Amino acid sequence: MAKIVAIANQKGGVGKTTTAVNLSSCVAALGKKTLIVDLDPQGNTTTGYGIPKRSVDVGTYELLIGEAEAKDAIRKTEFRTDVIGSNTRLAGAGLEMIDLPGRESRLRKALAKVQQDYDFIFIDCPPSLDLLTLNGLCACDSVLIPIQCEYYALEGLSELMNTLKIVRKKYNHYLDIEGVVFTMYSGRFNLTMQVVAQVKKYYGNKVYKTVVPRTVRLSEAPSFGMPINFYEPNGKGSEAYMAMAREFLENNERE
Repeated sequence: MAKIVAIANQKGGVGKTTTAVNLSSCVAALGKKTLIVDLDPQGNTTTGYGIPKRSVDVGTYELLIGEAEAKDAIRKTEFRTDVIGSNTRLAGAGLEMIDLPGRESRLRKALAKVQQDYDFIFIDCPPSLDLLTLNGLCACDSVLIPIQCEYYALEGLSELMNTLKIVRKKYNHYLDIEGVVFTMYSGRFNLTMQVVAQVKKYYGNKVYKTVVPRTVRLSEAPSFGMPINFYEPNGKGSEAYMAMAREFLENNERE
């Protein structure tokens, strides 16, 4: 039975989709059966796996509004990871779901039918708090939070924590924090070290030891439709996400 992990942060531009694509790919490379669900209408996880958004006839949108089963939406890729893709149709799903029964738990019910087929299911949530993100948080067992090492990231993190408390209280009582991971990391800046110290003070052992550096290759890889461990297997970005994947699996083996 797969553990479902949402990758979420209400603040945009923190490396959320980069982490979703590359962590899921590296976990799959380490031998785990892996599925990633693109819950963001921008569809960047979909294209990050080399799937053109226009080709997604059955995806996350169809799951949420009840037009399709999860097994029909799954796309096999050459990167060992299966993908449920999205496109711009998903942007309207929030409005369409308002009057549907169990609107906040529709993704959870859809994924339950394929959960036994995988070791891990990752959900790339949109950078906002709306009905789409709520579906992601209600469907998951835990949340992985990428944050950029800057002052505003701390504000975004506190807002996300408040959101998680509400979701835990109202909808998903077992929601846990998988961890906090630093992205676009540069040890040369004092501010980086201050943010790291502050986050470690509050989140302790939930903070990943692995940090993701800021590299050109990580930015380039999506335009080639490839996860970083395929685009540049021996680069710093690939090494970081492989290390994160190993740390992720070690943490889950201890549970």
